[in-house]
Amino acid sequence: MAYSEKVMDHFANPRNVGEMKDPSGVGEVGNSRCGDIMRMYIKVEGDTITDVKFKTFGCGAAIATSSMATELIKGKTIEDALKLTNQAVMEALDGLPPVKVHCSVLAEQAIKAAVADYYKRQGIDPTPLVGELAECEECACGLHE
Repeated sequence: MAYSEKVMDHFANPRNVGEMKDPSGVGEVGNSRCGDIMRMYIKVEGDTITDVKFKTFGCGAAIATSSMATELIKGKTIEDALKLTNQAVMEALDGLPPVKVHCSVLAEQAIKAAVADYYKRQGIDPTPLVGELAECEECACGLHE
């Protein structure tokens, strides 16, 4: 299983790692059966994500996708962050082996979960804006069958 230089760089030197004091929203996705758990913290000012942090328990690809995802949404509007797909995360990392695609799916879901939590804290129903958040068993990573 070969990883790109970008994946190796984001694994060895993850960006935006850690916890955040007083986040605007926190999302946690994953499952111990899957082996990867991601927690994403966002700070929102106006409609812009001004800061983002993550903590990931998992493999190198999970850490790399979390790191890249934070880089891709930092400074973006909430609307733009919600448009980030797992495919875009994989492309930004110059690809992932097929057995590691689920890591990019979890990164996308962690962002959506953090935004959903932000909306809930604002007293707004997140479902019309974020959509239904799938549990890891439904993430199609192929590891739960």
